[in-house]
Amino acid sequence: MKRFNDEPENILMTADEHERYAFRLQVAPERLADYTRRHAEVWPEMLQALHDSGWHGYSLFAAPDGLLIGYVEAASLEAAQAAMARTDVNTRWQASMAEFFTSLDGTPPDEGFELLTQVFNLEAQLGLPGAGRRTTTDTITEEAS
Repeated sequence: MKRFNDEPENILMTADEHERYAFRLQVAPERLADYTRRHAEVWPEMLQALHDSGWHGYSLFAAPDGLLIGYVEAASLEAAQAAMARTDVNTRWQASMAEFFTSLDGTPPDEGFELLTQVFNLEAQLGLPGAGRRTTTDTITEEAS
């Protein structure tokens, strides 16, 4: 799995100059209910550390089979991850969450996700503010048509 990928087609800027990132992980399906319960009560110091480290609009979505999709906006995902890596609370949180995931082979969940490529953005298609910059994904899509 890729830790993260800063290739242009994976990044679009939001109206406030944050980039949009989406990623996926796999939660063991039989552990999904417990995983969901844990996220209903994230430690306050973890929430503050995420915010202070530049994670914005951060959301997680789960499918019944354990597929987990995350979305986050940050000026730089690499910088936001590095800032979190320097916090004790993140080390403790990642250690407590690792048991829920499959195929991480000892990699902390916040480093073991696969970054996804954005293929559509409504605002970009409409030419509206907040759409971000035009990426090579748009070119690839046009060439494939």
